[in-house]
Amino acid sequence: MAAPKDPRPCSIADALAVVGEKYSLLVLREVCLGNGRFDQLVRNIGAPRDILATRLRRLVDAGILTKRVYSERPQRFEYRPTRAGLELEPVLMALMAWGDRHLRQEDDRPMVIEHSCGNELLAEVTCRACGDPVRHEDLRAHPQAPGWSLSGPTAA
Repeated sequence: MAAPKDPRPCSIADALAVVGEKYSLLVLREVCLGNGRFDQLVRNIGAPRDILATRLRRLVDAGILTKRVYSERPQRFEYRPTRAGLELEPVLMALMAWGDRHLRQEDDRPMVIEHSCGNELLAEVTCRACGDPVRHEDLRAHPQAPGWSLSGPTAA
């Protein structure tokens, strides 16, 4: 079956178009950890330098990172998260928690994040209105895009 000409309108797809390329979320991880210099990023991510430079340019263009000069001679830059970049940090924490649960052993976690309260951060998505944890069985989707239902495109 061929791919549809016009796939479902989706904010997840829109977000992945910005941060879904290989290494993009790892760049954001490092920048959020305070490692925003190019050589630090190369070392800590392991990405080829040319690909890393492309990812950085795209993340800056998308408004997720800012770039500032930290050395004039030679000219060198440091990257920092913007507000939009910082808003992705809970996504990183959720991915880390999923990876810890499903891909690692309890004593084999490579990093623990501590909250300002002094305890280990355990990422959990909760409902803003009632505070309950989000569970699949409690969710109901309501398509808003014209011409789309839960099962796909509707007849035009």
